[in-house]
Amino acid sequence: MASSGYSGPVMVQEPSAPPAIDLTDSVAAEAVPTADPYDPPKLSYASRPAKREESPAEEDGSWETASLYEEILDDEFECPAETTNPHVCSAEEAARYRKRLHEVHASQFILETITAGKISARKLCTAFGVKMPAFLEGLEDEAYYQLLGLAINRELNKRHRLAQYKTIDDAVKLLQERKNILVITGAGISTSLGIPDFRSKNTGFYSRLLDMGYQEPEQVFDIHQFDENPTDFYKLAGDILPDLKKWTPTHQFIRLLQDKGKLLTNYTQNIDNVESHAGILAQNLIQCHGSWATASCRKCKFKVPGEEIFDAVREQKPAQCKRCIEEIATKRPGTKRKRSSNGTKKRRGPGDDDSDSDGAYDIPQPGVMKPDITFFGEALPNDFFMRLKTEDHDKVDLVIVMGTSMKVAPVSEIPNYLPREIPQIYISRDPIHHINFDINLLGDCDAVVAELARRAGWDLSHKMLAEDQQADVESVDEELHTYSVKIRRLALKEESQDQKA
Repeated sequence: MASSGYSGPVMVQEPSAPPAIDLTDSVAAEAVPTADPYDPPKLSYASRPAKREESPAEEDGSWETASLYEEILDDEFECPAETTNPHVCSAEEAARYRKRLHEVHASQFILETITAGKISARKLCTAFGVKMPAFLEGLEDEAYYQLLGLAINRELNKRHRLAQYKTIDDAVKLLQERKNILVITGAGISTSLGIPDFRSKNTGFYSRLLDMGYQEPEQVFDIHQFDENPTDFYKLAGDILPDLKKWTPTHQFIRLLQDKGKLLTNYTQNIDNVESHAGILAQNLIQCHGSWATASCRKCKFKVPGEEIFDAVREQKPAQCKRCIEEIATKRPGTKRKRSSNGTKKRRGPGDDDSDSDGAYDIPQPGVMKPDITFFGEALPNDFFMRLKTEDHDKVDLVIVMGTSMKVAPVSEIPNYLPREIPQIYISRDPIHHINFDINLLGDCDAVVAELARRAGWDLSHKMLAEDQQADVESVDEELHTYSVKIRRLALKEESQDQKA
């Protein structure tokens, strides 16, 4: 999740004011863009590594790396309606500061706030959704400048919410009228199949890995870790193995858009390949992080259908490449240097030589099969970038984001990359605040799309949906165009059960 790089000196100072924030200084160099902040930022082609190497500065507690601050920004904080904490903005204060920033831009905003001494940098960070890290506790206010600069930069580069699109009925009208709909999906559209998502608190796959003792759960999906010890992945991958015969009402909804000739592209972050089994055509589907559809040998690159390694995943044993096994069987043992199971040469220590006596020449080992999921440390498919830049950017007339917290770049950068006048709808259980969607529909994705289809007069037939299903839609935040959507039938059933209890 690389941040956009900006340059440009901005110095704000008044004779009677506290020390100025020099945004060219090393602690706040990325604070303010010199370009028009409302121009779409460049799409980043780099994702943050799964694991950072600690520098001596980090060990001393100075923590000056930009990637660390980006991680902090990802951990969203929502200001309370009321607070007695002198270091935290209330929701009303936060809204006022954000509005003022957009009115006057960064230089004047800093002049009016930090330089004028009206608010501390620490407190102002909370207005932009920054949760204060423990390692900054007790430090001088200047220690918060870089974090504040990045938060301001992120806020300025958000697209503006379009005022004319507010309600679920507006969303329905957009569905009926628009013809080139770009859909971005995440793990939340598959959870009703029993496939866990990755990042939900307490229930996500990563949360379970933390409970199992993994300090950084992303390590399980790190390509270097896989090459070093593929057994870890195979022991855990059974929990995310897809069911090839089932898909959700949300997948059916995307298929319905396709059948109506409205689906431009479905960019899915999911690796389960359920979209394909639901009938989404290859020309309409970009699997941003790869999928279980195929698997490849880490040694010879031999590719097989993904189902061929499913039994090995269920048995929690790394699948060996059949072609490697066949090639080894046809060759005389002792003709090749011994390699690890993934085809990488073993490191030779001091004093090692090529004599037969040290075991350097043994029977070669077959490579290990890896599902063609894009692990941390691997490049995204080229068709992701080409499709987005050369085709979808200019064609799209509606964006729908479903079942994703939009935390992983470069997919998370798509909404701000697309033309800002294109309406955007967000559908998920939990709200997000780092992207301004025009309409936010909170609830189970299956329930929300079923209600949208019902109101649009579309036939969304699926065995997981009741024929008479309707939903209750309630306003959560009118200013942010946010509504909750709950199935009415289930709500009545729960009420009946409570009365019996």
